[in-house]
Amino acid sequence: MDWQAAKKGFRSYLKLERSLSTNSIGAYLTDLDKLIQFSDSKLVKLTPESIKHQDLSDFIAWVNELGMIPSSQARIISGIKAFYRYLLLDNRIADDPSELIEGPKLQRKLPDTLSLVDIDALIAAVDVSTPEGTRNKTMIEVLYGCGLRVSELITLRISNLYLEIEFIKIVGKGNKERLVPIGSQAIKYLKIWLEDVRVHIPIQNGEEDMVFLNRRGKHLSRVYVFMMIKELAEKAGIKKSISPHTFRHSFATHLIEGGADLRAVQEMLGHESITTTEIYTHLDREYLKSVIISHHPRSAGRKKREE
Repeated sequence: MDWQAAKKGFRSYLKLERSLSTNSIGAYLTDLDKLIQFSDSKLVKLTPESIKHQDLSDFIAWVNELGMIPSSQARIISGIKAFYRYLLLDNRIADDPSELIEGPKLQRKLPDTLSLVDIDALIAAVDVSTPEGTRNKTMIEVLYGCGLRVSELITLRISNLYLEIEFIKIVGKGNKERLVPIGSQAIKYLKIWLEDVRVHIPIQNGEEDMVFLNRRGKHLSRVYVFMMIKELAEKAGIKKSISPHTFRHSFATHLIEGGADLRAVQEMLGHESITTTEIYTHLDREYLKSVIISHHPRSAGRKKREE
């Protein structure tokens, strides 16, 4: 199999078996092009089937010499691993030469969180004298109170509200459903929005079940929520760069700081893997210090309390 035939087969695999988007497929093929370029530079041309582990190690060194940042290198390696998984599944190779290849260690960037004071200030900046203000305040209460993604917020349905038992049903990534507890503040403002404000909006066909609507009776866009939060942050004097996801991050961080179990937070956030949830456990040093002083059996602070 030559490189172009392998590339064509890989494209079909990504489209038909992996069901990836056009953009994602293009990114994978661009990564493969780098390996093809590397193989063409060798005196003895390499084929997809002839490449060994050492060749891929040399390829990674070659990519590094191009001056690519670690995240770009990691993406390319991920693409090459996917390519060799395809060859293995297609019985083109007997062993995967990329199996033991490791990418560069990436530092996980932790997004900012908002303190309770920040959140209160931002909510207080909402002008609830208007229908839009009441809606916006409700959205922030639900966003923070339930730790939702912005896409989950704007697609929230009335039929998925179980306020009498203090739960809402969320349809998350991959259409996976989960039940999330909802607190009294969020319930209070949801009822005000639904019973006192939303009922006066002329609703467009097909939008009858959507919780949050604009003044024309259509569901809101992600862009609107981003812009609304940025404007409120500026009005409240919050200097951090925040987005709807900041509330989700703050929700999880505040729960864990309050003693919530990591597995429970994982369920509420809708994460498949606990390792994804762990990014929300970046507790500040003073908090960690106070926990150790209060609870470690060899801690001076605990001994003093026991005396």
